[in-house]
Amino acid sequence: MYKRILLAYDGSKPGQKALLDCDELAQWSKAELFLVAVMPPPAALIGGEGFVYDSRGEEEERKRYEAILGEGLHRLTESGHKVRGEVVMGDAVDEITRYAREVDAELIVVGHKHLDSWAARWWRGSVSKTLIEHSPCSVLVVITR
Repeated sequence: MYKRILLAYDGSKPGQKALLDCDELAQWSKAELFLVAVMPPPAALIGGEGFVYDSRGEEEERKRYEAILGEGLHRLTESGHKVRGEVVMGDAVDEITRYAREVDAELIVVGHKHLDSWAARWWRGSVSKTLIEHSPCSVLVVITR
């Protein structure tokens, strides 16, 4: 069974459901858990002269992601798990797969919410779908509606 599980955690309702499912799976398999919160790269604001980098905005965003990660780490630690976590920055799929390789994960758990319209699915894309294609290990997609 899986002994090293990576949860891509964003604090959303699908992410929280994935956290609960990951908790149960880890209890059953006695797995070591890893959490990763992927922060998007800093958004560049287009000004009259080109791009402007906002370091204050990036620091606020990092603190928000650290709080999300901290909440997930706390919940799993309270359940008795040994868990490590990290906030990383970049493309979600690239960073999740990189981190999975780094910690030698055997399973990646990610939450997913079905989008109602085809336009929303097309416009937004699917991290979980792309993750399955690029993952170095098995992927469990926890679905909420």
